[in-house]
Parts: sequence; structure tokens; C-alpha cells
Amino acid sequence: MNLNGNTILVTGGGSGIGRGLAESLHALGNQVIVAGRRQQALDETTAANPGMKSLPLDIESPAAIRAFAAKAVVEFPSLNVLVNNAGIMRAEKLLAQQADLADAEAIVATNLLGPIRLTAALLPHLQKQPRAAIMNVSSGLAFLPLALTPTYCATKAAIHSYTLSLRYQLRATGIEVLELIPPYVQTHLMSGADDPRAMPLARFIGEVMEILKQQPTPAEICVENVKGLRFAAESGSFDQIFNGLNAARTDVH
Repeated sequence: MNLNGNTILVTGGGSGIGRGLAESLHALGNQVIVAGRRQQALDETTAANPGMKSLPLDIESPAAIRAFAAKAVVEFPSLNVLVNNAGIMRAEKLLAQQADLADAEAIVATNLLGPIRLTAALLPHLQKQPRAAIMNVSSGLAFLPLALTPTYCATKAAIHSYTLSLRYQLRATGIEVLELIPPYVQTHLMSGADDPRAMPLARFIGEVMEILKQQPTPAEICVENVKGLRFAAESGSFDQIFNGLNAARTDVH
């Protein structure tokens, strides 16, 4: 993935990892468009980064995604990189959840169906570009789940699987498919912004950008902090890490 001369769309780009990626890519001279539901967050991000653009997006709505994609390719015809970053994470008590499963359904719609729908909507346009890339943001929890957030972890595992299939199906095209696998990072997702156990956001983004500069770009972008989760099964330490992680995170609610 070339790191300059791109037109890059970052969903969930108004805060957290999405904003960090957007700002770092913008600083390299790319045209960056941040998208998300919270207009105030988008406005704050573009105001702090002159030249950055924004588009509102309701990632849970199939109709909104189709309309968004049509508008995006008209306003930004050189769009060639999609970063599927938008996501929500909620604790779920499975013995006392809502009858309508509202939290679980919102997580699936945002974290899984949203990226699938947006990718499908933009693929015809991306195929026309001389070079293009899709980066899907999964999680270390895709490989070793935090039991308090079962649907979140399940959607991230599904995103990992979907990304493998997408990469294979697009192997004969000019579209590169990457997976960013974050560890626990200090963002407002699950109130982790001030948690000393989480990786500082700036350090995470800095390490990610260094990995992206490698040629060829690794298909999986893993900072050191996430490798314990990502390769827990391969290392034979899955049960030990799973039990330790979930015993330590009973405070999340």
C-alpha cells in the first residue's frame, strides 16, 4: 500500500483509532475523508486538520450506505482506499439481556454488516482505480474473546474471516486487502481512554504507520502488544491467556 497520493475514506474517523489513522494519513499528503454518525466529532476532526473532508454515514442502515457510497464516488472520484474502522463495543450479560437483543443486533449491524455492505457498494468503483486498497479493522479479540463482550468479539472474528475471503477473491484485481488487528487501545470504546492497561493511542498509531511503510505491506498489521492474543492458539497459550484476560476484566460493565 502506497502511503501518499491516495484518496482515503475512513469510517468512524471522528474519534479513536479512526481519527488517529485519518490524521496520520492526512499528514502524509493524502486526501482523507472521515465518515461517521456524530457530526460534531467529524467537524472537530476536520477543523483540526485543514483540507480533510467529512461525510455523514449511518453505518447501520443499508439504504444510507448505498446513498453514501453513491455520493462519495461523485464527490471524490479518485477515491481508492477504504478503511472499514467504524465499530461499537458493549458489555452484554447473556443471562439478563433485552428480549429484543437490541445491543447484539446493533453491534452486528455496525461491526459486521456495515463493512460488508460498504465494501460491496464501493467495490465497482475501487476496481476502476489504477491502485486501490481495503483495510478492515478487526481486533485481537477476534482471536481470543473477552467474555463480557461476546457479540463484539464474534463480529471481529467474522471480519477476520471475511477479510481472508475478500483478499482471495480479489487476488487477480488491483485491490490490496489488509487487516488491522488492534490490541486494547486507550480510546472511548468501552471507556478505555484512561485505562493504564490499554496501549496509548498515539503509540499504537505510530507503530501502525511504521508497519504500513514496509514494502510489501503485511497482510495483517499487528503491533507487538497484540501478538499475544493474535497467536495465542498457535503458541499453545490460548487457555492460559483466555482465563487470565477474563478473570482480570470482570470490572468492565
